[in-house]
Amino acid sequence: MGRGRLRIYLGAAPGVGKTYAMLSEGHRRVERGTDCVVGFVEHHGRPRTEVMLHGLEQVPRVGVGYRGGVFEEMDVVGVLARRPVVVLVDELAHSNVPGSRNAKRWQDVEELLSAGIDVVSTVNIQHLESLGDVVESITGVRQRETVPDEVVRRADQIELVDMSPQALRRRMAHGNIYQSDKVDAALSNYFRPGNLTALRELALLWVADRVDEYLQQYRSEHRVKKIWGSRERIVVGVTGGPEGETLIRRAARLAEKGAGGEVLAVYVSRSDGLTAASPKELAVQRGLVEGLGGTFHHVVGDDVPSALLEFSRGVNATQVVLGSSRRRAWQYVFGPGVGATVARDSGPDLDVHIVTHEEVARGRGLPVARGARLGRQRIVWGWLTGIVGPVLLTLLLDLAAPEVGLANDMLLFLTLTVAAALLGGLWPALASAAFGSLLLNWFFTPPLHAFSVANAENLLAIVVFVGVAVAVASVVDVAARRTHQAARLRAESEVLSFLAGSVLRGETSLDALLDRVRETFGMESVALLEREGDVAPWTCVGSVGPAPAERPEDADVDVPVDDHLALALSGRVLPAEDRRVLEAFAAQAVVVLDRRRLREEADRARRLAEGNRIRTALLAAVSHDLRTPLAGIKAAVSSLRSDDVAWSEDDQTELLAAIEEGADRLDHLVGNLLDMSRLQTGTVQPLIRAIDLEEVVPMALGGLADPAVSVLLHIPPRLPMVQVDKGLLERAVANVVENAVKYSPHLTPVLVSASAMAGRVEIRVVDRGPGVPEEAKERIFEPFQRHGDAPRGAGVGLGLAVARGFTESMGGTLTAEDTPGGGLTMVLSLRCAPGPDVAG
Repeated sequence: MGRGRLRIYLGAAPGVGKTYAMLSEGHRRVERGTDCVVGFVEHHGRPRTEVMLHGLEQVPRVGVGYRGGVFEEMDVVGVLARRPVVVLVDELAHSNVPGSRNAKRWQDVEELLSAGIDVVSTVNIQHLESLGDVVESITGVRQRETVPDEVVRRADQIELVDMSPQALRRRMAHGNIYQSDKVDAALSNYFRPGNLTALRELALLWVADRVDEYLQQYRSEHRVKKIWGSRERIVVGVTGGPEGETLIRRAARLAEKGAGGEVLAVYVSRSDGLTAASPKELAVQRGLVEGLGGTFHHVVGDDVPSALLEFSRGVNATQVVLGSSRRRAWQYVFGPGVGATVARDSGPDLDVHIVTHEEVARGRGLPVARGARLGRQRIVWGWLTGIVGPVLLTLLLDLAAPEVGLANDMLLFLTLTVAAALLGGLWPALASAAFGSLLLNWFFTPPLHAFSVANAENLLAIVVFVGVAVAVASVVDVAARRTHQAARLRAESEVLSFLAGSVLRGETSLDALLDRVRETFGMESVALLEREGDVAPWTCVGSVGPAPAERPEDADVDVPVDDHLALALSGRVLPAEDRRVLEAFAAQAVVVLDRRRLREEADRARRLAEGNRIRTALLAAVSHDLRTPLAGIKAAVSSLRSDDVAWSEDDQTELLAAIEEGADRLDHLVGNLLDMSRLQTGTVQPLIRAIDLEEVVPMALGGLADPAVSVLLHIPPRLPMVQVDKGLLERAVANVVENAVKYSPHLTPVLVSASAMAGRVEIRVVDRGPGVPEEAKERIFEPFQRHGDAPRGAGVGLGLAVARGFTESMGGTLTAEDTPGGGLTMVLSLRCAPGPDVAG
């Protein structure tokens, strides 16, 4: 039984038509004869969506009891028992009621997929986990219901349901999304044109990145080498020279001309032996390209033009930007140069831009050295020079210059031997020396046309010729080998230098390091594998690229780090000389892994330290704030029990009132301390059910001395019900209002109002007190914190901390804002209860 396929309709905001599109797809599949059922769809009172449910089989929902209430969720067991081919499941990011089979609906979907059932679902861009901070900065609302990005990325199909902000606002105004009494609030808050435009762009960019991943995976699986210009991707080749900044800025301008353009700067470690880029210049250029939104890549290549083209085709680039050569005119005798070669070999699908700059033809500092690694073409030319060259030289000397003399003949033959060594290495040079000596003996040493030598001096000359030729060929070959070794060591040192730089910069991303390994050695995938024991199975702790190896023996190259860690590379077999650098990368990967785990340990230690700090503060609170009301109660009781004084009725009433006030204050302090303890230990279990705010907020004001005077209450009668725990919400509101009254000026009431928008209800507590500076707005929610010079008798500083903890435990938020005209506004944002008034 294979895994089911997941199709997701992604939208930028509620109301764009995701659920409608999903139901339309369900009808199409039913019409084609596919067994398709509805697992869970919430139409939110939208008539057109509700009509689309007609004609589709619906699996009955299951009721989940929780703290006296019953809530409906998708019946996963029922869907598994029904075993349809396709099931429609709305709102992938939904959080199930505590006590359900799974905590999140996406986990329900994963269970259905594992059972081989295809799933069609919906999700909004703001519910993706990685985009929470971005969405909050756009809309000002923190999304509590999220789904991991990886769950959505693994979908077999992702379809964007798009709608312009103007069209979406028209739908809202016509009442097609929310009820009429919610339209004005929604249009002026969450559904503002700027918000919708930003969310739409976010959705388009996310889907574009996902499409790009699909394309890269397809090209890799089908080994497509030809460039597909689906997206403007510009590769700029840098050498670390002074012209690099000019090239990077030019590439950035080219990328700006096309929407979604991307710049990739690449530095190729050349193997020409002697020239080397300045690490300082490369660091500056790396910072520049990253500052412009691009990425910097470092690859090793013996043939620079080939390495550039291979990298460009590997990333599906559409353009390459190179600088005009800095070589002087005479240096072109060594070849046409990188720019000309890349332009010649790029093909019709890759545009090459040669950019002029101020350093053109000013020289590169040192002459360009010969390539150390000999290609097939050079070896062929070496053999031709060593074998055919002596034959042609013999014909030329025999016919055109027979009287040059044996010494000059030998020098000319020796020149061909040196040329063969420079072109083809040792063996063509040795063949040239041997063959040349035979030709000298046959054609130019008396007796002619015989392999004999009449004069001993001529024999010595031929022997010396062979010895010099062999020596020269050996020296040239050794020099070429040493040049190649120096070039390779220099390239390795540059890679290791970048690796050391990442350590010093504190880069701790394991995926980034593994991706650097993959692109440096041109591999398809890289994985870091770990196991707990010698016979335990391997697990992947980090990987990049498609289909990473699951065991070291499955990889093309594996580098053991120790008995329980290994770096596995797939794509091609690497030479043994590459293992030294690979071992350095593997060691760094282990360091990054250990650093990540140490950081997790540090986070746990930090939480423990925070607990110790709270306990210390608790002791301080017990030693002063709790003892103060106890001392007052003790003094009043002692006075009443005293036989020495005859207390009047008024005095007794006053002492009893002091005892009651002290007891109330003590009860309030102890209650907050117990609440804070429950929050710290995670034992708060809210009983979530649908509640009307009119049942809670007035009750929360009952603890105030004179609520009719100190508080102005405005709760609209047609507000939607909220999903909360009644007792926790009452405590949270009471603490917030009490804090506001405490700091509000005398005879200035605190305003408590409520409003609804975008599936949320906000309770705003507005005071006209001194306010709180921006940098202290988060600090006032920390335990045992009191802003400014609040007197010690004002409490232990737990009211707002408890209020925020209770609010967040119910899936809400509590934030502080400035009151226009002065003061502080506390905003409690709560989820609406399911029903026709809830946003979808």
